[in-house]
Amino acid sequence: MTQENINEEMEVSVEEMDADSNLEAVQEEMKEQQEAADTEDIITMFKEKELEVIDFQNRLQRLQADFANYKKRVEKEKSEIYLYGTEKMALDLLNIIDGLERALDSQGEDVNNSFGEGIKLILKQFIDILDKHGIKEIDSLNKPFDLNLHHAVMKEDADVDSNIVIEVYQKGYTIHNKVLRPAMVKVSA
Repeated sequence: MTQENINEEMEVSVEEMDADSNLEAVQEEMKEQQEAADTEDIITMFKEKELEVIDFQNRLQRLQADFANYKKRVEKEKSEIYLYGTEKMALDLLNIIDGLERALDSQGEDVNNSFGEGIKLILKQFIDILDKHGIKEIDSLNKPFDLNLHHAVMKEDADVDSNIVIEVYQKGYTIHNKVLRPAMVKVSA
C-alpha cells in the first residue's frame, strides 16, 4: 500500500470516528434530556403527592378539632344534666316548703308548741337537703329589685328608695347560681 492510500484510509477512519463520537454525543444528549424529562415528571408527581398529604393533614386536624369539640360538648352536657337534673324535683319540693312555711305562719304565737317544733324540724331538713344539692334561697327583702332574680307582682309607694324589694310573697331559689324560681315580690315605687 502506498502512503497515499494509507493517508486516505486514515482520513476515512478519522471521519468515521468523528461520526461515531458525534453519534455518541447525540445519544448522550438524548439520554440526558430523557432523564431531565423523567426527573420533571417525578418532581411533578412528588408535588402532587405533597399537596395530597397536606390536604389529608388539614382534614385530619379538622377531624381532631371536631372530635375535641364534640367531646367537650358532651362533657358539658353531662355535667349540666348532673347539676340541673334535679330541677323538676326541686321545684316540687319548693311547693312543700312553701306549704310548711305557711303552716308555721298560720300558727302565729303558738309556733313554739310541739306541732310547730315538728314542722320547724321538717322544714329545716328540707332546706338542708336542698342546700346539699346546691339549691339556695334568694335573699330579696330590702335589696334592689333585679329582673333576673325577682318577679314583681306589686308596686307601692314606700319610705325607701325606689325599686327596693319591700315584701316577699314567695321566696325565690337558685340552683348552682342559675335561677330555679324567681322570688315574687312587692317593689317600692
